[in-house]
Formats: sequence, C-alpha cells, structure tokens
Amino acid sequence: MNIWNPVRITWLHRANPVVKLGLIFALFFMTVLTHDLDFMMYQALVFMVCLVVLSGVKPWKMLLFFIPFLLAFISSSSSMMLFGKGETLWWEWGLFRVSEESFYRGLHLGFKGIAFASEGLLLVTTTSSVDLFYSLMQKLRLAPKYAYSFMASIRLLPMVWEEFVIRRQALKVRGVRPIRGVRDMVNRAGMYVVPLLAQSIRRAHRVAAAMEAKQFNGDQVKARTYYYPSRYSRYDLLVIGLLAAAACCAYVAAGYFPWFGIGDVRFD
Repeated sequence: MNIWNPVRITWLHRANPVVKLGLIFALFFMTVLTHDLDFMMYQALVFMVCLVVLSGVKPWKMLLFFIPFLLAFISSSSSMMLFGKGETLWWEWGLFRVSEESFYRGLHLGFKGIAFASEGLLLVTTTSSVDLFYSLMQKLRLAPKYAYSFMASIRLLPMVWEEFVIRRQALKVRGVRPIRGVRDMVNRAGMYVVPLLAQSIRRAHRVAAAMEAKQFNGDQVKARTYYYPSRYSRYDLLVIGLLAAAACCAYVAAGYFPWFGIGDVRFD
C-alpha cells in the first residue's frame, strides 16, 4: 500500500486534471517572475499551507516532504550567500564572501525552491497519472498512442524492479558473492543488464502489439469512447478561486507585513 495515498478527498482531488495542470503552470510562471523577497517568502508559506490542507495526506507524512524542502533551502541559499557577488561586504574568509546582496538573493532562491516544490506537489499528490492522461486525451486532444504509451511505461516500472530483485536473489542462491566496491559493480553489471534488457524488450513488444491490435495508435479511429470520461465541474471554479486567493493573500501580506522590506533582490 502506498503511504502517500490520501486519507481524505479535498476540492483539489475532484477538480479536472487539465485545470489543475494549467493552474500549476500559471503559479510556476508567477514564481519565476517574482523578484520581491517578501512576496517570495509569503508564496512559499502560503503554498506550503495549501499543500498540507489540500493534499489529503496525513500531516505527519507530509512532514517527510518538508525534510528535503529544508535541505534544498539550506543548500541553495547557502551557495548563493557564500559565493554570490555584492558591494556591501558583511563577512569574508578565503573563498567565502558574504555580502548583503548575496545574503538576500540566497534567501530569495531558497524560498523560490520551496514554492516550486509546494506547487508541484499540489498536483502530484492530488492527481493520478491515469486521470491526468485521460484528461489530456479528451480535453487537449493528446494522441492516444502517446498517452497510453506513457501509462504503460509507468505500469512497467514496478515489474522491472521486481525482476531485478528476483535476479539478485537467484544469483545469491547460486553462490555469487555480493557486490563490493565500484569495480565489482562494473564487472557484475552484465549479469543484470543483459537479462533485464532482454525481458524489457520482449515485454515492450508484447505491449506494443496489444495496443496496435486494440487500435490505440489513434490514426484509424478518430471518435474514441472512454471508460473514464473527463468533465468540468464546479470544483474547477472553486480550485481556481482558492489558488488565486492564495496568491493574492501572499501579495497583500508582502505589502502590509514585510519582513525584509528591500523590494527587488536584483538591486537595480
């Protein structure tokens, strides 16, 4: 059982995947074009709250997502702080040089990474791959041969991993010693790569033949019916209004409650 399965269904789960995809792209562009540090910080906070509330995942599990968020924030911001350029020097030691400009740009870069991650996870945690590709086929006219190919490849990945585990156990039963070191890994690669590649080619050929027999190429049958119809609903309007309100709240909070008050981090 997947530990990331939601325990409750929210508005974002019920919205059309194409609408959510368009909203996330719009949020990405807003985040990319944001150069105000306070606005960027509030974006990261607001969308982290939206992720916790709208994902439907238990809060203690969502905290596991925030661990790589914190690591990414520290790594990206510290790199910009220690090696960035600036005129107002705060501290210098050897190759490390921290200035006022590099410090604020590092914070801006760290908050931007958190905002990107939160926005992306809003889509990933509330949308299944099957629903997304069905919606792309029906609403955006994505060719079925591409959509079903992606869905088939996603389904085949666990099978490849299972074959790898079986192969490793079989070699262990036959007395092959465990891999130790990089050189041993390179020398032993042939025992894994060749069988796994052969099995993957045979499985891909069977899937391709089955898809062609069912006319999933999309060239001969234009009017295709779908078992899972993708429709627009009132939840799309609710999600649009909710995420737009979240972005507006971040903008208003940056204007009325600035933490840094330096404006554009580019210092033009």
